[in-house]
Amino acid sequence: MIGFTQDGHQYQGYLSPATTGKGPGVVVIQEWWGLVPHIVDVADRFAQAGFTAFAPDLYQGKTTTEPDEAATLMQALNIGETEALLRKAILTLMVQPSAEGNKIGIVGFCMGGQLAMFAAGHNPVIQATVNFYGIHPKVVPSYRTLNGPVLGIFAEHDNYASPEAVQALDRELTVFGKDHIFVTYPGTHHAFFNDTRPEVFDPEAASDAWQRTIGFLNDELR
Repeated sequence: MIGFTQDGHQYQGYLSPATTGKGPGVVVIQEWWGLVPHIVDVADRFAQAGFTAFAPDLYQGKTTTEPDEAATLMQALNIGETEALLRKAILTLMVQPSAEGNKIGIVGFCMGGQLAMFAAGHNPVIQATVNFYGIHPKVVPSYRTLNGPVLGIFAEHDNYASPEAVQALDRELTVFGKDHIFVTYPGTHHAFFNDTRPEVFDPEAASDAWQRTIGFLNDELR
C-alpha cells in the first residue's frame, strides 16, 4: 500500500510493480465491495503480465461482503471527489519508477467498470479502457471525450449491466465514433470474473476475458 494526497486528504492504493522491472501503467478500479483481496490479486496478475498496476482505495479502508452494505458504500461516493481522487491516482501511478510510457490503461469491475469509463473521459493519458460489466446509477461518463478504444466484457444474464444497457452503450460509442469491442459471454452472470464468488464465477469465460484484456492492453499501451 502506498499513500497519496488529494485536496489535503490522505488516500491509499495498492501498487504492484511489473515483475519485469518496468511496464505500462494500469489503474485497477474496485467492485462495490471495496479494495478486497480479489482486486489486490488482479493487480498482482497484471504485474505478472508485465504491467505496473495501481488500485486506489475508493472507500478509504472500508470493505464488505454484504450486498446491502456494498450498495450503501457505492451510493455514498461523492462522484466529483472520486473523479479528483482517480485523477491523482493516475498521476501517482505515472511517476512510479516501475511505470513506463506516457499512456495509461484503466480496468474496472462492476462499479469500477463505469468509473473506468468516467475517468477515461476526463484524463487524456488514459489510452485504453476495459469495462467489466460496469454499472453505477450516479455515474454518467463523458463518451464524447474518451481517448483510445474500449474493451467491454459483459455477461449474458446480468440484472445490473443488462443486455439492453450494453446495446445502448454500444450505440452511444458508435455515435461518437469511439472504437470499441464488446464481448458478451453466453451463460454467464454478473461478476463472472470474480473467482472468490463461486456462485457466479465462470472459469472458462474468466480465462478468456483475461487473455483478451492482456492482449488489448499490450496492443494499445506498448
